[in-house]
Amino acid sequence: MVNQSADYLRTGTHEGEDLIELLIDRLVDYKANVHRVSGDPAATIAGLLDSGSKVVVPRGLDDSWMNSFSGEVSVDAPGQELSIPELDAQAAVVTASAVAIAQTGTIVLDGSPECGRRAITLVPDHHVCVVRVADIVDIVPEGIARLTPTAALTFISGPSATSDIELKRVEGVHGPRTLDVVIVDT
Repeated sequence: MVNQSADYLRTGTHEGEDLIELLIDRLVDYKANVHRVSGDPAATIAGLLDSGSKVVVPRGLDDSWMNSFSGEVSVDAPGQELSIPELDAQAAVVTASAVAIAQTGTIVLDGSPECGRRAITLVPDHHVCVVRVADIVDIVPEGIARLTPTAALTFISGPSATSDIELKRVEGVHGPRTLDVVIVDT
């Protein structure tokens, strides 16, 4: 086995507003809905959810983010996991993200308490994902460097979609049909 050092880009060149705008551009291109807020995202999150609906959140999600929501919130936690039928009854899921990669428009969830287990992010038809500006990186190697190698990682680049045999795009087949990304300047 030959051990060669790869000479590839490990640090991106975008930063500040350029970095954020690049992520937004890529997310919109993937048909995600992007909302940028300063400070507390609670009102924005509530506005994205149907009032009175059922929403699941992971146990580590910041409680204040759901303060403005008037529907039913179910907390998914170890030992208190919602079943697949219970998840299917949820209108949406709200999570945080571990990292967002601007160049690829990718949001990464790592199974941490604020991201939740993979099932809660794949079964409900609507995913609201909060991305902190501090968690946005330019390129994939920067994102990988922030992640725990043994974590259960989910890479999201837009709402779930596939193409049928005639190459017609079909959304919501393998996960949420709607992806709302709330970018929070903190």
